[in-house]
This record gives sequence, structure tokens and C-alpha cells, in this order.
Amino acid sequence: MSAQRILVVDDEDNARRAIATILSEEGYEVAEAADGEEALTRVADFSPAVVLTDVRMPKLDGLSLLRAAREQGSDATFVMMTAFASVEMAVEAMKSGADNFLLKPLDADQVLVTLSKALEKRSLRREAEALRDQVRTRVRRFHDIIGESPQLQGIYDVVRRAASTRATVLILGESGTGKELIAQALHQESPRRDKPFIRVHCAALSESLLESELFGHEKGAFTGAVARKEGRFELADGGTLFLDEIGEISPTVQVKLLRVLQQRELERVGGTQTLKVDVRIVAATHRDLAAEVKAGRFREDLYYRLNVVSVTLPPLRDRKSDIPALVNHFLEKYGDAYGKQVRGLAPGTLQALLAHDWPGNIRELENAIERAVVLTQGHELATDDLPPVLRGPRPSGTSQGSLIPGATLAAIEREAILRTLEMVQGSTSRAAEVLGISVRKIQYRLKEYGTSGEDAAAKGEADESASDLAAEP
Repeated sequence: MSAQRILVVDDEDNARRAIATILSEEGYEVAEAADGEEALTRVADFSPAVVLTDVRMPKLDGLSLLRAAREQGSDATFVMMTAFASVEMAVEAMKSGADNFLLKPLDADQVLVTLSKALEKRSLRREAEALRDQVRTRVRRFHDIIGESPQLQGIYDVVRRAASTRATVLILGESGTGKELIAQALHQESPRRDKPFIRVHCAALSESLLESELFGHEKGAFTGAVARKEGRFELADGGTLFLDEIGEISPTVQVKLLRVLQQRELERVGGTQTLKVDVRIVAATHRDLAAEVKAGRFREDLYYRLNVVSVTLPPLRDRKSDIPALVNHFLEKYGDAYGKQVRGLAPGTLQALLAHDWPGNIRELENAIERAVVLTQGHELATDDLPPVLRGPRPSGTSQGSLIPGATLAAIEREAILRTLEMVQGSTSRAAEVLGISVRKIQYRLKEYGTSGEDAAAKGEADESASDLAAEP
């Protein structure tokens, strides 16, 4: 198997052949090279998983071989061998990308153990990269919306079915839940994807400005109207117009908007020419529009015109199983933005994130992770990097590695789930596969941990429904 290929590089013939014989007897596919230049050729044509190379060799030394192999694009793991070890040499080798260091004369058992660990580490690294690629592919396929929770899966289905029509869609949900992303997904899934997607934030404009922005105006229509201006409806002709915070518009604008929805035509402010438009309307609000209708603040006929298809986004506190994947996405985003090599979360950090109710939803989570990436001094985000409101009380007596003996089975299960999620970049499906349990059980546990914090373990032992879940394969 190509994953088990070992290239042994040493200018001492007897030593090289002895190592190659041992490795062959252990089932590895082995190739040999007597110097660095020959080894560089073998790296290209043999594609080894591990290169076991001497440091001091003629023509091309071990460190130069490593750098040259990297320049060629090889991702082989390098293990260096030398009889002349020094701290400086070891540091330089590790900086160059070596995985480990072996001292001559070699001990056969030590060589086998080192190679086994190197191959295992390589396999885990490749698996993690594959999982990240899967996450990125899934994100690209559904237009930057991150989440695997059942609530979101249902929403994705509605979006896909509604997108092919020209039906007006009303997106409901608290601020920060991602309503604009759903609007963009509707547009991208629709036949209008090659036409404009125009946004209007209704709450940010006064009545007169909003009317001019939506419908346009003629020259001289009001003070400051020095030229004709096309409105957003005209700019969105053939495409999609996203009206964010539709619940904030005035009664006057409601009447004019209703006419466009009913007749697909409008006049610019101060104009008399009737303009036909072909625009798909997607509206969003954090308000309860049905209650606004009852209170007389929103037209009932407009409400029903907007609410042909409705999508209600759940708050983040109701889909906490999506938090690990969201955190991983924001770690990559802001790690790249600020030049930080942040690989993941330190023990306890994910639990702190799950314990918070996130009143600001995804926007608040993104802000918290960005802040933590900016402030962290390590390669993992710790609870001390989080905003004070997320840190909470320090855990007592249950640090990583101290759960056994004396810990409850529920506490051990919680640690296993949280640490596995960190290892697999937040994928609940992959974590379920690794742990040998169902995705539904992980989602149930994440919701439980976020709701009850440190008491979740005790609750889990007494919860009859949790016991039923524990019996799942």
C-alpha cells in the first residue's frame, strides 16, 4: 500500500540494508537510496509515506533533502537519523519540517515504534484535512450556510423547493441568525442567479429616503434631487430584491410596496411614467408580523403577499450542535485574516461556548471568536481568550486527564464527546462515527451540556430519555 511505503536513505550500505530488511519483514514496502540526490529522485517516483534519512551524507545532506522534497510538493513525513546529534541540529530539523529524530546506533524496536507513530500521525493529519475539505465542500454547496442540525436541514429543503419559483419568501428570526444568508441562498438556487441580488436595509433609512431608494426619483422631485435616479426595484429587474427588516417600513411605503407585489409596476417619486419590473421579493424581519398586523401597525394584505412561503430561522441556543462547526469556520476565517496559526480549542473552551445562550446568535459567536483569535498567544483558544461573559466559574476537579478514577460515567462521556468534536473540526457526523454512537445522541448531549452546564452529567444519569439514547448503536 502506498500509505505504507518507506524510503530509507543512508550512505552506509550495511546500515541502510539492515534497516530495509527489518522494515520489509514488518510488511512495509521499502525503497533505498545511497545519497540525497538519489533520494530526491526516489521521493518523486516512489511517493513514500515516510522518509527515514541520515543527516550527514555526500552530495545532498538530510536537511537539504527535506527542503528540496518540500519544494517538489512531497508531503512525506521525514524522520532524521544521525550519530552526531545536537540541540541546534534537532531544532533546525524540526523547523524544516522533520517529524522526529533517531540517534545512531539505531535500536530496531525504537525505529519500528517511531515509524508506527509517524504513520499514525500522518493518517490523522490527512483525515483531518479530508474532513475540512468535506466541510468546505458542504459549505460551498449551500452557499456559506454552516450547520447540520435537523432544524437547518428542514430549512435547506424549503429553500431548494421555493427557489425555482418566483414566490415571495418571508424570512423570520432573531437578529444575528443569518437571514441574509438564506436570502442569498434562495437567489443562488434560483434561475435568477445570474441576475442582480440587491439588498435594502429598511430600518436604516427614513421614510422619504427609503421611498426614493426603492422606487427611484425624477429630477426635481424634492430638494437635492438634481438628477434622475433609478430605484432598487429597477436595479434588481430580472433578479432578487432582499428587503431586510421589512417590519420597520411606514404605512405609506407599505401601500406602494403592495402595488408592486400585486401589479409588478411602479412610478418613480415625482414621476408619472409607469415602469414594469420583474423582481423576486425576499423579505426578512425579527418582528412578529402577525402580531404587528393585529396591532394595526402592518397591513394585513401586504403581510399575506409577503408570506407566501415563510422560513423561520432558529436561534443559536436551539441548535447548539452547530456551534463546533461554526467555531471551526470562524477560527479559519480570522486565523487567516490576522495571520494567526490557531489550530483549535484548548480543553474546556468548547464547553464554555456551549454553556452560553448566545442572545446575539451567530453574530455574537463570530465576534467572540474574532476577539479570541486576536488576543490569543498560543495555537489553541483557551477560555481566558474568550469574553468575560463566556468564562463563567472555573471547573472544579475535572480537568482533562483527571476524569478517571472517581468520575461518573456521564462526565467521562461528556469529555469524550467534546474532545472528539474538537478533533474532527466540529463535524457531528464524523464524531458519531469515531465514538460509535448516533448523530442524534451527540446533538441531544450538546443541547443538554449547553443548557445545564456542570450539572448536565448528573442530569444525564437520571434522565430516562437519555438512557434510551444511550442504548442506541
